Amino acid sequence: MMNAIRFVFALLLACSILPIQAQNTLEYYLPEGFTYNPDIPTPQSILGFEVGDWHASHDQVVMYMQAVAASSERVSIEIIGRSYELRPQVVLTITSPNNHNNLDQIKEERKKLRDPAASPDVQNMPLVMWAGYAVHGNEASAVNAALLSAYHFAAANEIEAALEDIIIVLDPALNPDGVNRFASWVNSHKSYVLNGDPNSRELNEAWPRGRTNHYWFDLNRDWLPAQHPESRNRVAKFQEWLPNIHLDHHEMGTNSTFFFQPGIPARNHPLTPKKNFELTEKIGQYHAKHLDKIGSLYYSQESFDDFYYGKGSTYPDVQGSIGILFEQASSRGHLQESIYGPLTFAFTIRNQFVTTLSSFEAAKEMRIELNTFMR
Repeated sequence: MMNAIRFVFALLLACSILPIQAQNTLEYYLPEGFTYNPDIPTPQSILGFEVGDWHASHDQVVMYMQAVAASSERVSIEIIGRSYELRPQVVLTITSPNNHNNLDQIKEERKKLRDPAASPDVQNMPLVMWAGYAVHGNEASAVNAALLSAYHFAAANEIEAALEDIIIVLDPALNPDGVNRFASWVNSHKSYVLNGDPNSRELNEAWPRGRTNHYWFDLNRDWLPAQHPESRNRVAKFQEWLPNIHLDHHEMGTNSTFFFQPGIPARNHPLTPKKNFELTEKIGQYHAKHLDKIGSLYYSQESFDDFYYGKGSTYPDVQGSIGILFEQASSRGHLQESIYGPLTFAFTIRNQFVTTLSSFEAAKEMRIELNTFMR
């Protein structure tokens, strides 16, 4: 009897120290019809886990972005400043090697879009798409989707020609301190066997939560007042690039689906040009097509506003840009039961990544139209 007890105890002990097994694959996320340069490291090869198996901490996100930049001639990385907790704000510039050799010239040409006396060449000017993720640190599907976006745009062979006409400015973590606070919480409370009970400790982050920055300020209200270093650094870089499209990836309540703008028409700001909303809706057709392809539910024009210019989806609207808000139903951890069934972290990441890809397709096909609109 004693030997049997010892055997069971040893078995339980062995099980308790096994590493948490991988649950996701890169193939789950990547779109069909693309091949990838093997010289570009995958997120798993650098981080030791597949995207969606763990919540990447901010230092891990930076580590991966540095690895991608070091391995690809399409990618350069820049530290544009630091948060209150001294975490670096990194931005990737992703485009063709030819464009990389002429970035200063391209920026100078883009300044002419705001000069009534100038004659910019909108027909041949590259479009700039800014992809921003997780201004709210506990909206983690966004920042983890940034890992996939960096990999795809650096490694996909079939987009090489398109990158002659498009410059992607990828901001993987708009709120570095909040991102790290939240990742620490959910990873510390993750179970070996995932527990989707909404009452689970993993899914109920303690105050002050990861939404805000070090001083508990909501950085998605700070684009216009620009009172915090994260905002000042980002707005300065925004003005340097004058992007045509600005992607603003967020999360909302678990018992929802996926939202993309346009928002509620009655809540549009009257100073925003009508053409802006028309272009937002036209770009929305690309999101719908891509989400249909993977069978994800979505909606538009029934929630959220385009009014306050201090948000990441509205500040661009008075800059000649098209700001686009994305809201993904949040798993708030690795798994949570919702009214639609189990909501996995990986599923939420995939939707965010897919709408980055749909935005890229829209940018490619609407380049001249969007440059003309900014002009």
